[in-house]
Amino acid sequence: MTRALNRSISFWVLLVLSIGLSVAGALVVFDHLGTMTATLKDGSATGLEVYAGQSWIVIGAALLGAGALGVLLALALAVASTLIASATAAPVEIAPLDFDAADDADDEDDPEGALDAPAPAPQVAPAGSVESAEDSEPAGEPQNGSSGSTATATKINVR
Repeated sequence: MTRALNRSISFWVLLVLSIGLSVAGALVVFDHLGTMTATLKDGSATGLEVYAGQSWIVIGAALLGAGALGVLLALALAVASTLIASATAAPVEIAPLDFDAADDADDEDDPEGALDAPAPAPQVAPAGSVESAEDSEPAGEPQNGSSGSTATATKINVR
């Protein structure tokens, strides 16, 4: 099995539950089959042991079959995971970084020093002022589409 399959919780849950179903089905089948066989041989069999016992044996056989199918599926997954090569990248050797060379590379990319300049501060409206949607719209450009604002709602003529 591959390492990925060893760490797969769903694989282990499938395997454990399948084994559990197989064991539970086998217990039900053998318990009721033994009881039915013993009572039929000694002549003390009742309708409950014979007819209900047959139903329990069918239920147990279904559990046993489902468990066996799950174990076979887990086995098939294990075989398929060993046949399919895992997608691993080739190891890449990383050289140590020379900090002086990194500083020189930054200077070459930005000769004017534009990256060193501080970014302009965002403009924030004072707390007491409220702009209307019409004031915030750029001059000469009509608003396209519906943004849900009051300005858009008043410009739409609904009949």
